[in-house]
Amino acid sequence: MTTSPSRRLALRAALLCTAALGASPWAAAQSTWPSKPVTIVVPFPAGGGTDAFARPLFAVMGKNLGKQFVIDNKGGAGGNVGATIAAKAAPDGYTLFMGAVHHTIAPSMYPKLDYNLEADFIPVGLISSVPQVIVINAQRLPVTDLKGLLEYVRKNPGKVNYGSAGNGTSHHLAGELFKLQTQTFITHIPYRGAGPALQDLIAGQVDMMFDGLGSSATHIKSGRIKALAVASPKRAPGFAEVPTSAEAGLPTYQVATWYGLWAPKGTPKEVVDRVRAELGKALNSEEIVKTWNGLGAETPDLYGDAFGKFVSSETKRWAEVVKGSGAKLE
Repeated sequence: MTTSPSRRLALRAALLCTAALGASPWAAAQSTWPSKPVTIVVPFPAGGGTDAFARPLFAVMGKNLGKQFVIDNKGGAGGNVGATIAAKAAPDGYTLFMGAVHHTIAPSMYPKLDYNLEADFIPVGLISSVPQVIVINAQRLPVTDLKGLLEYVRKNPGKVNYGSAGNGTSHHLAGELFKLQTQTFITHIPYRGAGPALQDLIAGQVDMMFDGLGSSATHIKSGRIKALAVASPKRAPGFAEVPTSAEAGLPTYQVATWYGLWAPKGTPKEVVDRVRAELGKALNSEEIVKTWNGLGAETPDLYGDAFGKFVSSETKRWAEVVKGSGAKLE
């Protein structure tokens, strides 16, 4: 049977209309993100640095967008359990991953990972950057400054310990780098996150930590722990009384902890672009700038591909630190 030209035109119009209708829900979902609550996978327990930055940031984003952002703490294996969970999440913009510098260290520390930070995620943006801070329980260590700490450690080799957020985290590597540069020995005690490690430091179960200033900030201000130095070339915002490592006698000891946001690979570009725009809006808000200052952090300006290149450079840099320090899983 032969189809008339008018009939063919009618069929073509019907097909185009059907295709448009079929595409419209997905297009609408992209343009109206978020239309439901968004889950933020935080790969460490509550109370650590990642959590300390995640909660205020996503509270602001939730307020701006009128939708709830749910923090889902998935601790374990130095942040790798949460990263694996996030990598396997549906790429629809409703599960995002807030990782950290620890995830650029992991490839050099763990023989096998179930995710690849650069292949399984899309970089959204850098959230914050804070210097590491050397903190002690003053009841356990009778020292008042970094010079005194070094003297005490050298007189008591192997008797001082430090807690970390877990094997392969920046806390762990900061400790190993400190030992390498000072030619001292301090016993490493890994935890499932900075939060539990800090609680034990406050309680006097461990002697010291090389912590991200963000998670130690409130405890330093309250006097529960004592800061000896920040591992940066300049003093941290809000902590002018804490000397830099160079001022304290270790000019080459510099370690920063940073936190970033990623989306699972396959998340639509339109959604990623919207997330990126809203992240930038929140980070530049007066509320977050003030909060970051109180945590000793800087407000970054690094998004998308530029953030991705930064992550690649950090992975290479930490590989060299791991090799040089001889750090191993414990």
